[in-house]
Amino acid sequence: MYDALVVAFAVFVGVAGHELFGMAMLSRPIVVAPLAGLLLGDIQTGLIVGASLEAIFMGVVNIGISSTAEPSLAAGLATVFSIKMGGNIDAVIPLVFPLAVLGLQLMNMIFSFVCGPMAAKFFRFAKEDNQKGIISLHFFMWFIHYALYALIPFFAVLFGADVVESVLNNIPKVIMNGLTVAGNLLPAVGMAMLLQMLWSKKIAVWFFAGAVLMAYFKLPLISIAVIGAIIAIVMAQRDLQLKKMQTAPQANTMTAGTRATDNEEEDFFK
Repeated sequence: MYDALVVAFAVFVGVAGHELFGMAMLSRPIVVAPLAGLLLGDIQTGLIVGASLEAIFMGVVNIGISSTAEPSLAAGLATVFSIKMGGNIDAVIPLVFPLAVLGLQLMNMIFSFVCGPMAAKFFRFAKEDNQKGIISLHFFMWFIHYALYALIPFFAVLFGADVVESVLNNIPKVIMNGLTVAGNLLPAVGMAMLLQMLWSKKIAVWFFAGAVLMAYFKLPLISIAVIGAIIAIVMAQRDLQLKKMQTAPQANTMTAGTRATDNEEEDFFK
């Protein structure tokens, strides 16, 4: 029961806090998974699950009708299942993407069939200029929407954790090894999705430089990030200097032209 409540609370904080405060990072796995891990007494597993899933869902951004997955549900369930399996994260990760896709569909269904019918009431309050009614109904529907969504991981853990754990423990070793390999590949897929949006031939050389530093020089990611920040600052300062050098001759030409005009006017009026 406690595990189910914890996962439901973590998912609710993520998705509901995202909409209430406009803080998109609250619903990301890097927040939901460590929160669930902390409340379950294994924050280390929560951090590992959050970082692993964030790499997978890093390129997933839901904007308007362009939606693919909802990672909060997957992050909460992956955390509790990983903890129950003794920290076997690699075997759980390949299972979470379908959960994220399913979670988004369930969230949209709740929104359509529970919140949608209340639109008429909002219109009635607007015609009556009932601002208090609109505000109260808004926050009430906000709570109902995400509370119902949080019940999905609650019941999944309450009734399905033992079943899932038993199934996962009975999976043949060959399949588990395959899932582990797939789990290690999924972060690369997430990074590829992100790079597809950010890729530019002008800065591609720096991407390969970072890959070489990590693969051959064994530098940690933090040091590579610091090196990247230093290079970015140096390049920004250089670009600023070049811009100043380009604008300086133009300014001198304009100043010289103004002085010549002033001298001609002085000579004319003399």
